[in-house]
Amino acid sequence: MENTALIAAGVIVLVAISAAAFFFVGRRKGAASELARQRAAKDTAEEAAQRIVAEAGREAETLRKSAVVAGKEELIALREEWEAEAKKRREEIEREEKRVQDRGTVLERKFELVEQREREVTRRNEAIEEREKTIESRRMEVDQLVSEERRRLEQLAGMSAEEAKNELIRRIEEEAQADAASRVREIREAARKSADREAKKIVALAIQRIAAEHTSETTASAVALPNDEMKGRIIGREGRNIRAFELATGVDVIIDDTPDTVVVSCFDPVRREVARLSLEKLVADGRIHPGRIEEVVAKAREEVNVGIVETGERAAYDSGVHGLHPELIKLIGRMRWRTSYGQNILNHSKEVAWLAGIMAAELGLDVAMAKRGALLHDIGKVLTHEHEGTHVQLGVEVATRYDEHPLVVNCIAAHHDDVPHESEISVLVQAADAISGSRPGARREAFETYVKRLEGLEKIASSYKGVEKVFAIQAGREIRVVVTPDHVDDVRMVSLSEEIARRIEAELQYPGQIKVVLIRETRAVDFAR
Repeated sequence: MENTALIAAGVIVLVAISAAAFFFVGRRKGAASELARQRAAKDTAEEAAQRIVAEAGREAETLRKSAVVAGKEELIALREEWEAEAKKRREEIEREEKRVQDRGTVLERKFELVEQREREVTRRNEAIEEREKTIESRRMEVDQLVSEERRRLEQLAGMSAEEAKNELIRRIEEEAQADAASRVREIREAARKSADREAKKIVALAIQRIAAEHTSETTASAVALPNDEMKGRIIGREGRNIRAFELATGVDVIIDDTPDTVVVSCFDPVRREVARLSLEKLVADGRIHPGRIEEVVAKAREEVNVGIVETGERAAYDSGVHGLHPELIKLIGRMRWRTSYGQNILNHSKEVAWLAGIMAAELGLDVAMAKRGALLHDIGKVLTHEHEGTHVQLGVEVATRYDEHPLVVNCIAAHHDDVPHESEISVLVQAADAISGSRPGARREAFETYVKRLEGLEKIASSYKGVEKVFAIQAGREIRVVVTPDHVDDVRMVSLSEEIARRIEAELQYPGQIKVVLIRETRAVDFAR
């Protein structure tokens, strides 16, 4: 066993020594083969490097040659471009030199012309100086001659030059005034011949077609009673019925000794009409007490309001006016209970609408617009007791508020010449208003107003120099002015009549028109003995 182990150990040692020997032998052979391989790779790499270097050299040579060729081409192109630019600049310089030469030539010519003109101007100045000297000497001679002639004329005429000049100016002014007055007279006569004929025809035709009845309404309405006992029932116990009636209607009830009659008085015609209808209903019913009074007054007020609308619609239809605003219809209906100088405003407005329509048709104007403006021209009079302002201002405001046509608004604003007329239609409305208001019996005025107007006419006419006497005749429709012939001549009469008429228009208010007549009389009296 021990020998076996020794043998085995010896074998293992031999194997180990053999393995070590083989390892060292194999390692040496591997190193030799690796060295040989590396040497072969080195040779191959050197050959490749030489080949690459040779190829790089050839390629570099090729690139160098290409760069040289490209540089030469670029240099040639730059040289050509520079030569073209230089050529262009040389041409421009040549053109500028030529232009400068041309300008120099022109300037030389102009300089020559200027020198020539200066020589001519110098010659002319010398000639002018000589002429001035000649003229000055002649002027002195003329002044001397004029002075001598003026002295001779003054000696012959017996007046100075200033006096002669004033006399000449005075005569020229007199002749100019006479010519102007004659011309004005001729123009007026020519215009009157043509205008009066057509105006008379139109007005006569309009008046011929209208026959309207006018009734004057006062501030009191009478209510008939079946008997005098009804007065006591109207008064009521301790006057409670009459107080309730007056409170509900806003009127005054006058109960006097007039048999079977009670008077209702109020400045507002609509309230007066409501009170009259209410009182008639109460008298007819017989039941009169405060509760019944309030009920009947409310019903009567509704009936009057309905009647106002119906009246406005009927008036618009009769006048041929359509498309009015409902509020304007109500205001037209309220005209039925309004008067101006005793003339019913509704009838007056309808009459003015008919007149304006007729005249517009004769003149070929817008008939519908003329009737519309005429019907609404006094619409503001319905509002004067409720609002501040003149009836013209209130009429313009209400017409503008309800989008009436500007021509209609101008008819309202201009029918008293408060503003200028913007169309022929407003002039026709004013003329129709004057015709309707100035015809005999159409209006009445208070005695105090009438006297005041006559005094105003006489005062205006008497304020002018040369007026001797003044007479207002035909109820103030005409004024006759007697002038002194020494202070007012025929030429002055024309302008004086016009001045008086314009002052009357500006300072007085009157219906219709006023005729101004000037009278100048010269008498020479002597006696044969």
